[in-house]
Amino acid sequence: MHIRYITLPVAAAAGALALTVAPASAHVTVTPSTTAAGSYAVLTFSAGHGCEGSPTTSIAIKMPEEVYAVTPTRNPFWTIEKVMADLDEPITDAHGNEITERVDQVVYTADQPLPDGERDTFELSLQLPDAEGETLAFPVVQTCEQGENPWTETVADGEDPESLEYPAPLVTITAAEGDGHGGAEPAAVATDDAGGTGDSDESGDGNGLALAGLGTGILGILLGGLALARSRKA
Repeated sequence: MHIRYITLPVAAAAGALALTVAPASAHVTVTPSTTAAGSYAVLTFSAGHGCEGSPTTSIAIKMPEEVYAVTPTRNPFWTIEKVMADLDEPITDAHGNEITERVDQVVYTADQPLPDGERDTFELSLQLPDAEGETLAFPVVQTCEQGENPWTETVADGEDPESLEYPAPLVTITAAEGDGHGGAEPAAVATDDAGGTGDSDESGDGNGLALAGLGTGILGILLGGLALARSRKA
């Protein structure tokens, strides 16, 4: 299996939009399910065409150095391989496990070449770094039966993004939300002094009214029966 390795350095792009994405001229883009700092996101990469009419044979996505673990979504038309790289120094994850390597690239190799007139998507699940305001670049090399498209360019300070011929997909991290897993905090429930929920008094009042109405109905039935008995005797 032929794997196209990306050796270009990953540089953060300044002035990128919060939700990413590359300029309109790009044909490999990324759409994140969330951009919140520290959240778990699903990044969906999209390849819209081949290389000047030639079918696509592989897509190699390079991970930023801040990303350590990646889980690709299964794709029935592609063989997936994670290319690992050793860390300069081991780190400890949130569960106390020592990590000595990280996912450097995720390489998709087509079981059958993707025709130029068709598109496909590639999903990666990963945790975004806790770095609000930082822009992550995900350089992609699209290899075809003839030629390749190196979507690896990032802008320098003051450079116009529209001037790039092969811009890399970008994700800009925004403020953290909720519990850091991309979800919102549960709504607070008011409690009374006794520790019950705030709607317990309303529920109690409703029950009392229902019981009072029931008692009145029973009393009416008894009085009606008594009057009927007296009328028969008369």
